[in-house]
This record gives sequence, structure tokens and C-alpha cells, in this order.
Amino acid sequence: MYRLIRPILFELDTELIHRLALSMLALIMWIGFVRAIFARYFKIKSPVLEQRLWGIDFENPVGLAAGFDKNAKHINALSALGFGSIEVGTITALAQDGNPRPRLFRLPRDHALLNRMGFNNEGSQSVANRLQQTNIENVLGINLGKSRIVEISDALPDYETSFERLFNYGDYFVVNVSSPNTPGLRDLQQRGPLLALLQGLQTLNKKLATERNKSPRPLLVKISPDLSDQALDDILAIVLQCKIAGIIATNTTTERDNLRSAEQAFLGTGGVSGLPVQDRARAIVSRIYTKTHGRLPIIGVGGIFDAEDALQMIEAGASLVQIWTGFVYEGPMAVRRINRDLIRLCDERGYAHIRDAIGKRARPLQLGA
Repeated sequence: MYRLIRPILFELDTELIHRLALSMLALIMWIGFVRAIFARYFKIKSPVLEQRLWGIDFENPVGLAAGFDKNAKHINALSALGFGSIEVGTITALAQDGNPRPRLFRLPRDHALLNRMGFNNEGSQSVANRLQQTNIENVLGINLGKSRIVEISDALPDYETSFERLFNYGDYFVVNVSSPNTPGLRDLQQRGPLLALLQGLQTLNKKLATERNKSPRPLLVKISPDLSDQALDDILAIVLQCKIAGIIATNTTTERDNLRSAEQAFLGTGGVSGLPVQDRARAIVSRIYTKTHGRLPIIGVGGIFDAEDALQMIEAGASLVQIWTGFVYEGPMAVRRINRDLIRLCDERGYAHIRDAIGKRARPLQLGA
């Protein structure tokens, strides 16, 4: 059904359709028993799919990537569509409008999206207030970014403000230093700034855990697909030094050499997601897995549209995967289909559990592949 109406939807403004779709989903799912009915159909439950990472139980390995629900307004409605986890954000300490519109574009010939959203969100205090009143029904990841008006030299206190406000509500937290749409943000991936940022957040993590009688939260880092081998290896050394819980690989790419959509040349700056980043994201996951000998959990993101894509990312070394562009192109049934077919593919390849697939094809692929 979705594929029949998709051509019509794709004729309309991308960001407008995104907002309307979320509003419609919220309207349908706002009653608890209605969500339960949807969840019973959409959620595929099987021991084959279950994962446990950082002391957290994931019903299945397919999560929703950050950027879809920036302000944590729809986490339970989206969960009912079968996701094993929901990651909200990116959230900044200060509320901000993001970049001028239009800022989100489809590239159908490439099965891709181009965005320059710029971390538009209501700010961490507003999101914290909302989550305080929400009965969270799924594993919740919270993606944190730097406020646009804050200088790179002041990034740590900006991240700390959001982390402290949201600490009680996230099962895990993501330090986003890789979006191409906030000026200078990727500078935080460099050795000195990244080390200072992660050490500071880990210190605060332990402090808040002690003060609030809770466990420290798993901190992950989301990295760019545009890193060189050496830059990636430097990041991994810092991540291991700071005892970071995991890596999310990857964010969007600024590379456009392999795009077929002619209109992309006229759309301006932004990061590309979807099929064009698939090989590069998988190669980075593979290199991380190989370099760390499988000791560092990885969430693989980039160009996942079906179960084969998901399983190849897991075979490259990812413990979990996330979708965003694939959800836009494949529609609300996407997660159900991926999880259903993952069970079949695991059986065909002799994997009794999704864990058995991790690292089976892992090798240090070239990042430019």
C-alpha cells in the first residue's frame, strides 16, 4: 500500500510530509490499547533477534536513528511500529530553529536523502520536561549535540548541560560530533578536542550516577563516514582510553561523487544518507570491529533498507543497526519486514542467534570503497 502512494507523497515537500506523518501517527497511537494492538502486529518477537548490550535488553536489533523524532514527542507511537529502540535528537542545550528551509530533500534515483537541518530542536530543558511526564515504552537513546552559537572551545559545558538535564531518562546517550550541518562541529572529532570532551562527560557521568543513586549511562560516539583511516584509528584510541561504551557508524556524508540524481547539484550543502553511504558505513563498521578485536559494540547506520542490508552490517561487526532513510523509502512496514526476514536469513546461514552473525565477514575494508 505504501509503495502505491509513495510517488504522490514524494511530490510534496519532504519536511512537510515528515511533520504530517508524525502528527497522523500520534493521532492514531495516542490511546494505549490502540498502540498495543499495533505493536502486537508490527513487533516480531524471537530469541533469534534479542540482544543485550550495556545491561540493556533489546527485543530486536533494528532501531530508529536520531533525527526522526528530534524532540521526543513520538517515542511510544514509533515504538509500536516494531523498533527495538528509539534514538531521539539531536538535542542541544539551547533551543534553536536550525537552518533555513528548504533543508530536507529526497534523491529517489539514489535512494537517498540530503539534509542540512542544523539540529533544529526545542532544547534539552523542554525535552527533559516532556520525558518526565512520559511513560517510556522502549529502549531510549538520546543524541546530544552542540548548540550552534556556542564556540568549539566551550563545547564541553554545552554538552554537559544537556546530559545533566536528560540523564534520568536515557538508557544510553550519544555524543554527536559528526553532523556536517553545524559549522565546526566535525572539528570535535580531532584528537585534542575529542579527548577533552569525552573525559569531561565521563567525569560528569560518574558524578551524576553517584548523586542520583543510579548507574552511569552508556556513552557512545557518533562518527562521520568521511574520516580517513588514520583519523578513525585516532578516534578509536581515544574512545578506548575514555572507556566509551560504543560507536555509532555512521552519520551522513558530504561526498557526492557517486550520486546519479542531477538535481543534487542545485540543492546546496548538506549531508547525504541512504544507499550512497552504505558501502562506506559498512567499511567503517568492519574496520572498527577488526581494530578493536570485537571489544567495542557498534551500532551500524547507513543505507539499510531490508534484512539483507541489516545482516551484512551485522556480519561486518555491528551489534545493532538503525534506519532512517530506509524507513522513509520503505514505509511503516519496514521494521517488521526486516526483523521477519532476519530470522529467515539467520536460519539459512546457520546462525542460531543474531549474535552469531557479528563479525563473520568483518575485515578492514577500504573506507573509500
